[in-house]
Amino acid sequence: MLRITSLNVNGIRSAFRKGLADWLAQTRPDVACLQEIKVQDSDLAEDLRHPAGYTGHFHHAQKKGYSGVGLYLARAAESIASGMDCPEFDAEGRILRADWPGLSIVSAYLPSGSSGDERQAAKYRFLDHYEGWLAGLMDEHRQTGREFVLCGDWNIAHQEIDLKNWKGNRKNSGFLPEERAWLSKVFDDGGWVDVYRQLHPEATGDAYTWWSNRGQAWAKNVGWRIDYQIATPGIAERAHAASIYKDARFSDHAPLTIDYDWTL
Repeated sequence: MLRITSLNVNGIRSAFRKGLADWLAQTRPDVACLQEIKVQDSDLAEDLRHPAGYTGHFHHAQKKGYSGVGLYLARAAESIASGMDCPEFDAEGRILRADWPGLSIVSAYLPSGSSGDERQAAKYRFLDHYEGWLAGLMDEHRQTGREFVLCGDWNIAHQEIDLKNWKGNRKNSGFLPEERAWLSKVFDDGGWVDVYRQLHPEATGDAYTWWSNRGQAWAKNVGWRIDYQIATPGIAERAHAASIYKDARFSDHAPLTIDYDWTL
């Protein structure tokens, strides 16, 4: 079995203070994909860099206290690569890829556009470039048989069942028609599989992975499903269990864990 967890930590140091290391030790994912780590390399104490049983790899944003992604690996990868050959967004630390024989796992943090028109425009620029990058991965899959699992915070809720207040959010970043259509294209034309939805096609409230810190969103489960594991068809078919951990909170997101019939 291959267990992969994805979590936007909203600050890795904060998540560790809230017990993330103990949770990793208990659940033992083979790969933990982290987003929004919000640290520089010099900020990483040894327990953050390499928790017990894991080797850590990171792609930091140039801007301090911003963005950044990481991977905790229980088994060493053959290679690690960061970015997607896009200087504007590679500087923000948004993509980190690990390769093993026949399989690659990516931690990805897509931009949010909720702070205003400028960042929404940047989000659309990212999606344009990311779409081409995804197409390149799918070409690699079709030519070589290599499977891919892309984990992360995509900052888009795809369908109406993916958020509580969908009617009131149709004009808000994260649920705009253009964003949802882009994600549909990734699935329908690009050939990628939304693994959680494959396993739980009708889940609503149980599927949410993010809750606003405003009001009582968490207490009332007024959430969004914006964290995904999106995969090539071969390994997607090998997914057999998915869970979203909500018994404790490490950030404003919840860990999404999926088990695959695969051995690294």
